[in-house]
Formats: sequence, C-alpha cells, structure tokens
Amino acid sequence: MKKLFSTLLAGVMAASLVGCSSSGSASKTAGSAAGSADSKSEMKVAMITDYGDITDQSFNQTTHDTAKKWCEANGVDFTYKKPATNADQDRETSMEEAIEEGYNVILMPGFAFAKPIADVAPEHTDVKFVALDVSQYDLDKAAGGKFDGPNVFSAVYQEELAGYMAGYAAVKLGYKKLGYLGGMAVPAVQRYGYGYAQGADAAAKEMNLSDVTMSYVYGGAFNGSPDITAKMDTWISAGTELIFAAGGSIYTSAAEAEKNAGKGKIIGVDVDQAAIIDGAYGKGLTVTSAMKGLAPTVELLLNAIKDGKWSDYAGKIENLGIVDGDDPSKNFVQLPDSTQWADGKFTKDDYKKLVKGMSDGSVKVDSDVSKEPKDWTFDALKLTDEGSMG
Repeated sequence: MKKLFSTLLAGVMAASLVGCSSSGSASKTAGSAAGSADSKSEMKVAMITDYGDITDQSFNQTTHDTAKKWCEANGVDFTYKKPATNADQDRETSMEEAIEEGYNVILMPGFAFAKPIADVAPEHTDVKFVALDVSQYDLDKAAGGKFDGPNVFSAVYQEELAGYMAGYAAVKLGYKKLGYLGGMAVPAVQRYGYGYAQGADAAAKEMNLSDVTMSYVYGGAFNGSPDITAKMDTWISAGTELIFAAGGSIYTSAAEAEKNAGKGKIIGVDVDQAAIIDGAYGKGLTVTSAMKGLAPTVELLLNAIKDGKWSDYAGKIENLGIVDGDDPSKNFVQLPDSTQWADGKFTKDDYKKLVKGMSDGSVKVDSDVSKEPKDWTFDALKLTDEGSMG
C-alpha cells in the first residue's frame, strides 16, 4: 500500500497542496438507492464538518476546498453539511441527510467521526465513507469491539514527524524560548506536540545548548479566545519567541498576542498557513508550518473512486507519513517551501538530510502519547507542562 500511495501521490502533489440538518435516519434501502459511486454510476460527494467549519483556515477548510475544487473540475455534484452541534447524533443526522439526498461518497475530517461511522456505515453498504484522522482504535472503541468497515477508508497521519521537523528547524534557526499551544488534547494534536518537543530536543543536543525551553499547554478548543490570548500574552511577556499553534484557528490567539506585543513568531499547522497568518497579522510572522497531506489524500481517494479503484482502499486504515526519503515534497508530512530557511542555520539541504534520516531510520521519533507531557524525558530540552485550559 505504501508503494501505491507513493506512486499516486507524486502526480497529486505536483497538482496541488491547497490550499442544516434534518431529524430521523435513512434506511439501508435509501443507502442503496444512492447508488455505488464507481466508474459505472453517478458519483456525488458530500463533506460533513467536525468541530470546526469550512472557514477554519485549516483542517475543515482544506478538506472542503479541495473536494469542491475537484468536483467542479470533474463535473461531480458536491455539497457540505455542518452538524447542528458537536454531538455524535447531529453528525449522524447530517450524514443520513446527505445519503437521503443521493450523495454516495461521504467525506469526514476528524477523529470525532468514529462513532458516526460505526453507527451509519454498516447501514449503507453501497455508500463510500472516506475519513481523515479516524484510527482503527477510535473505530473499535466506538463500535464496542473490532470494527470492520468494507465501505470505509480512513487516512491517519504521522503528525509526530511533521512536529519533529518543525521543532528541529525552530532550534536550528536560533529560537530557544519555545511554546506549544495545542487545541484539544486529542491524539493528532498530542502527536504534533510530542514530535515538536523531540525535534527541539534533538537540535539542542546537537548544538550543545542547555538553555532551550518550551512552555506547553492545550487550549481546550480549536479556536482562539480571550482567555487563550491572555495566556499567550503571559508567555510572550516571559520571553517566549516562537509558538507552534496546532489546532484549527487557535493560532489567532497566539498571533493576536504577538501583534499586540510587537514581537514573537508562529509555526502553522496541517497546511501552509504563512499566507493566511502573515496576511492578517504581519509579514514574516510564520516561520514554518507542520503540514500533513490532507489535500493530496482527498484528491487521491476521489480519483480512485472515479476511476473504479475503490477496492484498492475500501476497508483499510492507512497511517501516512514519509513515502520518499529523497524528495520531501512527495511525503504526507512535511514543511512548506515558505519556511524561513537560513544559510548556516537551517537550509533546504539540511531539511532534506533530516527527512532522509527519518526515512532510513537513523532519526527516530516516538509516537507514544500515552504519557502526559510532564512525564516525557529529554536530553537537552526543558519543558514546562501547563496542562489544559479546557
């Protein structure tokens, strides 16, 4: 499967890295009436949002914009639905509503879809469910046992690798007073943070630094708020130079605090957020972004369904990370070209060397986030765990 993803991804990545509910439920018959979305029948795509919305400038928006653009280019009907609340039942209602309307490919970004998938997918065997960031563990827990979904595909990502790249780059570029502002303490956000800390520690160790510190907190939300901004004000006043804001639009609190203070930098998440953040808060604010291939994954699966290759993916959970040790742009986790490279500190060649090491195993990154940040161990980094605000 890794080889298949690597081959297909090359073409997709070259093309892009972009960047109301009703009551009741449909029956299995209604699911069948929607038709199987393959090369022999009409394909209709619906995206359901998770905790955020399609203007979050991150996870939901990337999924929405990529799917909408693809559908327009391929003459495929597209819609999106935002559940009335963040409750599982409302997600299920939105999914059922889309199926009743004849949509036979359902896109779902976010771990929160585990229970809705476990409940809805088995009832609509002719509908194809494509999830992002929903793990086998999430599905098994939601189903109360082993979940086997022959009409479900989910891509999960090795966020710890992208986080490591960002943390390593940060210290190599000269930042010593770091911060990690996560959204909710869910696995993907935790992996980003743990990788970030490991990367910073590795760079500090290589450089024989003993004064690299990191303040670490979860905001308890995927958006900014006055309370989170106040927390960021405190960090910046205490000397924090660079904040990795990982969680939807939570970066707005870090950016607002830095704009008010007239100092500080940001690391974006999921997609290249430089244009978004710098455009709103000041040019040069974004040092880099820890990215994962949301857009390529969406395009990959939609193309596969259109071309009648759904069987290559159906029933699988794929953990996507590095598929090419020589060309970082082909990987599902990476740093963007907009990274503020610096000669003698951290260059594109340095980045390629780091990715090569991750690919061949000489650079090892732990993904076990079962421990609290306060219990992580490092050689050089000093981390202060401030828990969760939510």
